[in-house]
Amino acid sequence: MKLHELQAVEGARQGDRKRKGRGPGSGNGKTAGRGTKGQNSRTGGGVAIGFEGGQTPLWRRIPKRGFTNFTRIEYAIVNIGQLNQFDDGTEVTPTLLVETGLVRKELDGIKILGVGTLEKKLNVKANKFSKSAVVLIEQAGGKAEVI
Repeated sequence: MKLHELQAVEGARQGDRKRKGRGPGSGNGKTAGRGTKGQNSRTGGGVAIGFEGGQTPLWRRIPKRGFTNFTRIEYAIVNIGQLNQFDDGTEVTPTLLVETGLVRKELDGIKILGVGTLEKKLNVKANKFSKSAVVLIEQAGGKAEVI
């Protein structure tokens, strides 16, 4: 290998960015590719997001509807039948539910619902339980604990 045969590794060198407004020889001089006159040719020119040329914008034409409760608490839901995958005597916690993939995100807490049947004796810890879920857990010999 000789010095004149050396080459940069693929992707090591980035091409030069276009330097606009740097004379006629650059191909992007004078108006710098913006055309002549008008709102978009000016510095800081252009229209605001959502501007429709003076026509009432879509976001103002559509009626306001509903109400968003900003204090709403959203629970991640787990049905009691899904807990059968754990071994007898397991302590089921929110972190265990996330690790096993029964819950994608903990959200504001975990609520256990009484859908399905439970055949295992489990110690379940969650933020909320439905009444039927508590009954089913205790019938199976387990314990429902609110955290």
